[in-house]
Formats: sequence, structure tokens, C-alpha cells
Amino acid sequence: MADDTAPALVQLNTLIVDDEPLAIERLQLLCARQKHINLVGTASDGEAAIRLTEQLQPDLLLLDIAMPGMDGLEVAKNLSDLSNPPAIIFVTAFDKFAVEAFGVAAIDYVLKPVETDRLSLAISRVLERKTEQVPLANSKSPWAEEFWVPYKSELRRIAASEINRVEAERDYMRLHVGGEADSDHGGTSYLLHQTITGLEERLNPEHFIRLHRSHLVRRDWIGGLRHDGGGIWIACLKCGTEIRIGRTHLAEAKKLAGR
Repeated sequence: MADDTAPALVQLNTLIVDDEPLAIERLQLLCARQKHINLVGTASDGEAAIRLTEQLQPDLLLLDIAMPGMDGLEVAKNLSDLSNPPAIIFVTAFDKFAVEAFGVAAIDYVLKPVETDRLSLAISRVLERKTEQVPLANSKSPWAEEFWVPYKSELRRIAASEINRVEAERDYMRLHVGGEADSDHGGTSYLLHQTITGLEERLNPEHFIRLHRSHLVRRDWIGGLRHDGGGIWIACLKCGTEIRIGRTHLAEAKKLAGR
């Protein structure tokens, strides 16, 4: 006898957008294995994706980025203006678009060739957003809330709130998450290809502070300030790391202590 009290299975009406027929075929096969996916159509270019989205009003787009004409990033930007835009999972062969992708509030960024488990994880993130009733559309916040960073053969999604400090390494930024990677605090770190000035402009200044030309730190990660004489000040972080405060950033750092 059927259980009338069982919760209904959440279905995501899904549109696949890719200019490669074989890529569409592979995604169709993978979607057939996903119990939460209801495939409503496919599109082979950006213009068709926008037209079909307006007609079908899907919950989710599995969207390629590198397409002739209007690319996937342009599609996502156009759809963000809809009153009820779909969730976006980018599916691409290139990791170089990750920085632009989180700028249009995509839920995930999956690299080709797509594996079943990886697609399942991305879909679970969309479902989590829907369950929590978090808006899928871009909130238009001026500050970045998350970053996709390369890690081995995948891209990992790091929330800005997880970042404790940022350290410049030439053309890359090392994002320290959960503590210090080289200490006993059990943290780890990821490299992001971006300048520290560009990253500073995207992080909420209420949460992060520039202490040095090479260091950004989350404000609540600073445990204290120490004066070492000769005008030299040190920021003592909660993980035990110490950072010398640059002279141009000292006045702002002292405000943390009400000075």
C-alpha cells in the first residue's frame, strides 16, 4: 500500500545547452541516471538557450561556456534578469572561466568529461539551495560569496566565509581555509589565479582587511596586535601565524583595537 505521507520527489526541469552533439548525448545519458532530473529540452547555442528558457521555464540549465556566438557566460548574465531565473551548472572542458563563472552566481562548475558522481554532487547543491529556499538568482551583492579554485583534477567551491587569510604568491593568491596548511591546525590552502588588489575589491571589507601588500586577513581571525618597536606592528592570528603590518595599512589595522 502506498505511503501517502511520503514526501514527493523533488524534480528539476532541466535544459541542456551545448554546441557539441556528442556532449549533449552524454549529458542526456547521465541525466537519465539522476532521479531528480526531468529533462525538458536541449539547445545548441546561446540564443536558443535564452528562447527555450523563456518558453519552458526550466529549474536548471546544464550550460556549456565555450560556444560560438553568445557563450555560456553571456547566457547566464541575460537569464539573471528574469523574475525567476533557473539555477546554472556550468559544464565545460576549461577551468579558466571559473572566476567569471562565480561572478554570475552559478551553483557549480563541472569539468568535462563529466562523471556521474560529480554531476550528482552538483545537482545536490541545487537541491540544497531550493530546500533552504535560498534564491538561485544572483543576489546582485557587490561582494563575492564564493570562489571556485583548482584542486587536483577538479574545481572546488570555497565560500568566502571559509577563508581565513589570503597570501600573494606572484600571479596567484593562496587562500588559507580552516587554519594553516603547514601547522597543527588542520587547515588547507588553494591557489587562485588573480591579483591581490582584484581579490580585495571583491571581498567584503566588513569581513576582510588588508594588512600588507601581500596579505588579506579575515577580521575575526586576528587575535591581537603587537608593537615590536621602531614603528613595526605585528598582527597575531588565531592560528599562531604572525604577519607584519605594512605602514600604509597600519592606521586601518589599529582601528581594530579602537586606536
